[in-house]
Amino acid sequence: MIGIFVLLTSFLSFLYMAFPYIRKYFAGGVCTSTVQLPGKVVVVTGANTGIGKETAKELARRGARVYIACRDVLKGESAASEIRAATKNQQVFVRKLDLSDTKSIRAFAEGFLAEEKQLHILINNAGVMMCPYSKTVDGFETQFGVNHLGHFLLTHLLLERLKESAPSRIVNLSSVIHHFGSIYFRDLQGEKYYNRAFAYCHSKLANVLFTRELAYRLRGTGVTTYAVHPGIVQSELMRHSFLMCLLWRLFTPFVKSTQQGAQTSLHCALAEGIESQSGRYFSDCRTAWVSPKGRNNKTAKRLWEVSCELLGI
Repeated sequence: MIGIFVLLTSFLSFLYMAFPYIRKYFAGGVCTSTVQLPGKVVVVTGANTGIGKETAKELARRGARVYIACRDVLKGESAASEIRAATKNQQVFVRKLDLSDTKSIRAFAEGFLAEEKQLHILINNAGVMMCPYSKTVDGFETQFGVNHLGHFLLTHLLLERLKESAPSRIVNLSSVIHHFGSIYFRDLQGEKYYNRAFAYCHSKLANVLFTRELAYRLRGTGVTTYAVHPGIVQSELMRHSFLMCLLWRLFTPFVKSTQQGAQTSLHCALAEGIESQSGRYFSDCRTAWVSPKGRNNKTAKRLWEVSCELLGI
């Protein structure tokens, strides 16, 4: 009994001493770009909290004119005030954007295009995760509708402005979980079968395929695009799953902070010399392995076409 107590005490002492090193190991890559952004215009969706907020803060720190596009305007204003105070950059604005409502997406795009003549960086950061089955205002399954279709439409509506402002970039937040996803064209809305975890995987695979096809269609325009896995990050995205929230707390040493989680998005938005890697998938600030389904050009093309049909574009 005493031996077990000694072993347990020794193990806990080891963990305590190793904790800083464990945290550092799992923190992942760091954006090392020193690029400054005076005169550049940036849109970050879902930047009222989490990774998006940290991304917007760093871009504002570098002098960009930053638009926080989010559903909760009050939270957005709070985040913007914090960012302005931290960066001394007063050019941080909040605009209403509900990715579960195509009317809201169109209204945001219309307002932004009337307000700004340039757009250099679009970061499609917002998303929902493992939520119970529900549908968007337009009748799309919520995770597929928000995570893929909402950003697909937003990008489509802002694409000409991005081309006019080239060189410009589009960053789409995906996840390593895309490896478990599939695109079931006969049941995109999950009406025949729905599992909240797999629905999230499917939507993240859609992000990878969207990035791949978008890069193909943007060749020669000066607009490049990248899919990003931010890492395992503690954020509000987990709010729909009690189990995930519990696991995140138990494995805190292995979970990134939101600032660490923003690094790969920042890398893809800022790093020089990665234009030739447009359409690729990044993790920890470097290109990463994509599932075979995520490399399927036929599926990427068909998903693009089906998305256009669903959105009427």
